[in-house]
Amino acid sequence: MKTNKKKLLTTYIILLLILIVLIVFAMCLGKYDVTPKESLSILFRAITFREQIADEMTANVVLKLRLPRILVSIFVGAALSISGACYQGVFKNPLVSPDFLGVSSGACIGAAIAILFSLSSAYISSFAFIGGIIAVGITALIPTLIRNRSNIILVLSGIIVSSLMSSILGFIKYTADPYTQLASITYWTMGDFSYASLSDIAPMLLILIPPLVILLLMSWWIDVLSMGEEEARTLGTNIKIIRTLVIICSTLLTSGSICFAGTIGWVGLIVPHFSRMLVGSSNRKVLPISCILGALFMLIVDTLTRIIGVTEMPVSIMTGIVGAPFFIWLLFKRRNEIAQ
Repeated sequence: MKTNKKKLLTTYIILLLILIVLIVFAMCLGKYDVTPKESLSILFRAITFREQIADEMTANVVLKLRLPRILVSIFVGAALSISGACYQGVFKNPLVSPDFLGVSSGACIGAAIAILFSLSSAYISSFAFIGGIIAVGITALIPTLIRNRSNIILVLSGIIVSSLMSSILGFIKYTADPYTQLASITYWTMGDFSYASLSDIAPMLLILIPPLVILLLMSWWIDVLSMGEEEARTLGTNIKIIRTLVIICSTLLTSGSICFAGTIGWVGLIVPHFSRMLVGSSNRKVLPISCILGALFMLIVDTLTRIIGVTEMPVSIMTGIVGAPFFIWLLFKRRNEIAQ
């Protein structure tokens, strides 16, 4: 037992150290070169409210351009990863991702409507958040209306709502101005951290931290649900309340992430699997590891989108390039388990 705890603690420390190192490198890499020494000096002087000794251009690049998107990418990666891990645990389905209840499609519609009316970025984020919540609300309402609240019906409802929302989004794209609005809608739906600013950090923390903490505290109950409904009832678990609370918190994390960064795929699907490969299947270990790995994965992907090519690449393109081969390898590795 002590050996396992020590090994887990060592894993946490190593991953956090890697994250810190990558943050420093991310502040340095880009079209405008900055040395690690300059980045750390600028960051230290900003934290301690000292006067900057670096030139204004370098300080602005580090503090106003790179640092905000680094922080946003870390929070979004952590949120999407823990959300995916919770969905997979509750629904006992390794192929479930954070957007399977229609939250991504709903958020896209909300953002597209705001873009269609030429609203500011703050309204776009707000509309996206509300759209994601409404979509999941509709998904949850369908099982109630047909009086069948089983997991399979909820999943099927999510597929139906996602398909409906995608059709509505297609109609909005069809009516949008092809020279201005359509390009903004398309780029937003592919994920983007380039508009991140320090002013986004406080509202992002207010939205993401509470549900994230709740899910971490509920990790034991998610383990209980993942054993099956009969075993959960034997332990005196109120399945309906636990599952509803997990879905609400996971939806808030997903919708909150989308409203700040757009739609980003694959993160919540593949990171929980990699976490289980490191620490096993217990959600008490998987959830915190998923937070760190998700932050690492998203930071690496965002940094690559900035430095590869002449122009910046949408984030979802890079997550797909990285995620799809990994998932194919994962399916190959677990082919015997899936066949059973």
